[in-house]
Amino acid sequence: MYGNMSSPFAARGQRATLYAKVGLETDVQAASPHRLVAMLFDGVFDSMSQAAAAIQNGNTELKGRSLSRAVRILDEGLRAGLDLSAGQLATDLRELYGYVCMRLTQANLHSDLAAIEECQRLLSPVREAWGAIAQTPAALGRDATRAA
Repeated sequence: MYGNMSSPFAARGQRATLYAKVGLETDVQAASPHRLVAMLFDGVFDSMSQAAAAIQNGNTELKGRSLSRAVRILDEGLRAGLDLSAGQLATDLRELYGYVCMRLTQANLHSDLAAIEECQRLLSPVREAWGAIAQTPAALGRDATRAA
């Protein structure tokens, strides 16, 4: 009757997870292309933070899930979305994302907290630069140009 949805009689935690998932899906559908990339960066950093905490707590399962998620976001989201015809910056970002994916995979294999911290340091300037251009008309999309 409910398909993949939780029953209305499900435990409170399950309902909260379902509501969070619906909220995220709504955010993604309504987001501008710029906001989608920002959400991908948020996901990568959240996953790396979860993995670092999991390493410190000895939680191998959570570490593996979190680092795998970070690598998928980088590879299938950020890296795959690059327009390589845009020039050297796109090529440099592709190489950076590839390197970070490799380091996160190594961090997963060796529970290497320093490798995760290195990846966070490497990606932070890119994330900050992306956030800095958030208020430009191009980043705001069509609504910004109509309002101007």
